[in-house]
Order: sequence, then structure tokens, then C-alpha cells
Amino acid sequence: MSSTSSRYGEIVRLSAPIAGIQFAQVALTTVDLLMMGLLGVDSVAAGGLGLLLYNQLRTMSVGMVTGVGNLVAGAVGRAEKRSGSAAIDAAGRDEIRDLVRAAMLIATVTGLVAGLLLVVLGHALPYLGQDPDVVALARPIMLALAPGLLPMLWMNVLRQFAVGLRRPGSLLVVTLVSIGLNALLDAVFIYGWLGLPKLGLAGIGLSTTLVQLWTFAVYLRMVRRDAAMNDVLALDAWRARRETVMRILRMGTPISLTYGSEAAITSIASLFMGTFGPVALAASNVVNQLAYIVYQANIGLSQGTSILVSRALGRGERGEIGQIARQALTISLSLMSAIGFVYIVSPEAVLLPFLGERGDGAVLGVASSLLWFAVAHQIFKGSQNICVGLLRGLGNTKAGLTNTLIGYWLIGIPAMALCAHATGWGPYGVWFGLCLGFGATSLLLWRRFTLELARLAAAHGDGESVPAA
Repeated sequence: MSSTSSRYGEIVRLSAPIAGIQFAQVALTTVDLLMMGLLGVDSVAAGGLGLLLYNQLRTMSVGMVTGVGNLVAGAVGRAEKRSGSAAIDAAGRDEIRDLVRAAMLIATVTGLVAGLLLVVLGHALPYLGQDPDVVALARPIMLALAPGLLPMLWMNVLRQFAVGLRRPGSLLVVTLVSIGLNALLDAVFIYGWLGLPKLGLAGIGLSTTLVQLWTFAVYLRMVRRDAAMNDVLALDAWRARRETVMRILRMGTPISLTYGSEAAITSIASLFMGTFGPVALAASNVVNQLAYIVYQANIGLSQGTSILVSRALGRGERGEIGQIARQALTISLSLMSAIGFVYIVSPEAVLLPFLGERGDGAVLGVASSLLWFAVAHQIFKGSQNICVGLLRGLGNTKAGLTNTLIGYWLIGIPAMALCAHATGWGPYGVWFGLCLGFGATSLLLWRRFTLELARLAAAHGDGESVPAA
């Protein structure tokens, strides 16, 4: 990397396509939430709760295969070192194929388990203090969403494979078409067009599952049309080697638990919000979805910088790692602050699309206030996710889990309960505690990254470090 500007450019070039795929995934559930507004506040509350639990399992499942990108990048680096050029030798191609086979097997088993768990959670909601009418509406959409976890995970394996080869490609057209297709299918199943039955919320879940399958098929076609990727692509998961499966699981399990811990605190916050009634839950679901959309940019930055750190570490360019971290954080803070400014200046403009033509006044009022918390939420959450990626690039996938357990479970969740009930702040206390949990976790993770980088520098006689955020 020859200059600061070129390094910024490399971060953006690698991160933007990854974020694009993330936006394609989130676009599906966002369109779903928008269409739920046509069915009323109860549907927004129930469907939003179902989508939240779906996203919880989706996020954890994706974590199981996230490390594949780093493993593929390492295989490429070793192959390039052996060949003395950018070419991947025969041993490197075999290693990459072996990784993809194992990842596809893990994705298939994980998707089946997660889908079953989503259905079980639908039946457990009454025991978690949720309104019976909300539960009755939520169960069908959760059942319809469950099968879509399989093609979603298969596509994420392909994504990590492509990122590891530093050929993520662009999914802009696919993203736009998937949004339109999902909206069309939502309407078809909601209103019973083309002679089909009116399925309501269940139809919205079914349309998302169908679009997940379509998106995977389109992305697989794109990968196969790329000669360099198709040469090392192997989808015969039944031939996966046990050693490779275990290697991916050892890396992926801490990542999955970290992602799960992160998603769990948001799910628990929604369960807390549900105890304050459908209006508070609907408002929280809308604001959470807005923050979740924006968060995908940080996921792209996290994964892109993680690959760059692994590459720099493999090349012995340890001095670049601190620069990568600072610049990724700068990009994230700038983007999150700009979007937060829009929230504050034009709350109705960002909220009304989720609330239907009438825009329920009570929900709009609560959601407008929650947007202030969403600004801090997405800054803290984005910062911590980037740091998790940086640590993964250094080969440390356990630090994220350890620090999120402290920040979320020992600080965030108790703070939500205390601020919501003991102080009388109600639903706003829930979000205050949520932000506190993310803020504490961010500080803990950046401290750990600083120590890791300092230890690395000391071991090699460098002086490079990165200030804590």
C-alpha cells in the first residue's frame, strides 16, 4: 500500500461489494416489514418479532462460515508464495476446493438446525411474555421463513469463497431485482393475486424464502461464469474431509457465538419492548430495522478489513495493520454520523414508509424518540463489529466472544432491565441499556485489539500500535 488514499481505496473496493451482498439480504426483510405496514400495527409487531428472531438465527448461522474467507485468503497467499507469482498452484487449488466442500456441508447442517429452531421458538413465545394475539400472527411467518435459511447460507459460503480470492464482484443489479421481486411476491401472497390464496404474514415469509433461493442461484451462476473462481469451486459437500470441517468449526464457532451474543441482546431488547405493548414493540421493530440496514455497511467494512489484515500479516507488513484499523474506523464513524443526522433532521421521512399510508400516530411518536438512541446504537455497534473483524484478521476469534459476553450480558442486559423498570423510563430505558451494552463492548474490544497489536509489535521489534477508540 503506497499511500493513505490508496489504502482507503482498497478498503472501500473490497468492503463495498461485501456490504452490497449484505444489503441484498437485509433488503428482503426490510421490504417485508414495509409490506407488513399494509396489514396494521399488530402485523408490524408480530411480523417484526418473527423477522427479528429469524435474523438472530441467520446471523449466528452466517458466523459458522464467516472464517472461510480468511482461510481461503491464507491458502491463496501460501500458493502465491510457493509459485512466486499471483498464480495459484495445484496444491493451492486443492486446498481451496477442500475448504469450499467442508463449508457447504457445515452450511447445510447449520441451516437445517437453525430452521428447526426458528419453528420451535415460535411455539415458545407465549412463555416469554408475548401477547397471545401477537404470537398467533408471528408463528406462520416464522414457519415460512425457516426453509430460506438453507439457500441464504449456501450463498454466504460462495460469498466468503469469493472474498477470500479478493473477487467479491458486484451484486447491485441482483440487489435491485431481489427487492422488486420480493415486494411483488409479498403483494401476490397478501392480496391473493393470480388466483393464489391470501396468506397474510405467512405469504410475506414465503416470498422471502423464494427470493433467497433465487438470489443463491443467480450468485452461483455469476461465480461459475468467473473462470478464476470456477476453477477452484467445489460443491460436492459429501466429499468433505473431517479434518477440514473441524478446522472451519474451530474458527467459526466463536464467531457464531459472538454474532449470536450480539443478535441476542437485540432480540432480548425486543422481548422487553413487547412487555410494554404492541405500540412500543412496533416502534422498536421499525427503528431496529433501520439501524440493521445501516449496520450492513459496517459488516462489509469488518469483513473487508479482516481480509486485508490477514493478507498484511501473511506478508509481514505489520505496520499496515494499525493504519487499516484507523481508516476503517474513520470511514465507519463518518458514514454512521451522516446517516444519524438524517434521522434527527427528518424522522418522519425515514419512519413513515414502514408504517403504511396512515402512519399510526402513537407508533410514530415513540419511534421518533427512539431514533435518537439509534444514532448512538449504530455508531457503537459498527465500531465493535469492525474491531471483531480486525481481531479475526489477527487470528483471534475468541476475544470477540469473551468481550461481548461481558459487554452484553453483564452490562447491557442488566442495564436494560434496570433502566426500563426500576427508573420508570419504560421503552426508552430499554434502548438506553442497549446502547450502553454496545458502547461498553466497543471499548473492551478496541482495548483488546490495541493490546494484541502491541504484543505483535513487541514480538517482532516493531513500534506500530493503534490508539483505542
